[in-house]
Amino acid sequence: MAFSRAGAADDAALLAAFALGDESVSAAFVRRFQGQVYGLSLSIIRDRAIAEDISQEVFVRAWRAAQSYDPRRGTVLTWLLTITRNAAIDVMRARRSIPAEDEVLDHLLHATLDAAPSTENLAVQRVEVQSALRYLQRISREQARAVVLATLGGCTAAEISRREEIPLGTAKTRIRDGLRRIRQHLETAHD
Repeated sequence: MAFSRAGAADDAALLAAFALGDESVSAAFVRRFQGQVYGLSLSIIRDRAIAEDISQEVFVRAWRAAQSYDPRRGTVLTWLLTITRNAAIDVMRARRSIPAEDEVLDHLLHATLDAAPSTENLAVQRVEVQSALRYLQRISREQARAVVLATLGGCTAAEISRREEIPLGTAKTRIRDGLRRIRQHLETAHD
């Protein structure tokens, strides 16, 4: 799907009208984005019923925060997917059941990459994410798991420490060193 400025402007206008609470506009707004919101929720939480609840919560949050949307920071879809990710992380934290099996982490990584809109504006970001994902497979699984749980799972170092049953300092070191190695890899890839 090619990015069009008219499409982005239409989405922003739809969001502005959604904020006013008109039922027909609200229904159109939800229909426009429900697939992507639900898909990202499901890919993170892996439970259909909970993903449906998260999706409903996302649209409530979007309605409440519609005035804070800034088109210079991204598309309406990107804004909604950020709200979705945050809502899913909130649910995961409340449930204290963040998945950590290697295949689940791999799925989370790739689902996050696939959920990003394929617009021209995000092409460079997608290339960098793909490069980081490839490099993430080269570092130790323990370090990669800590980085993924911190960056995509929204876990704090203390939560990772408890989850992985390692000292807090070790969790912090794995996150810091893993992120530094990925950043260095990305910087050398651009040279």
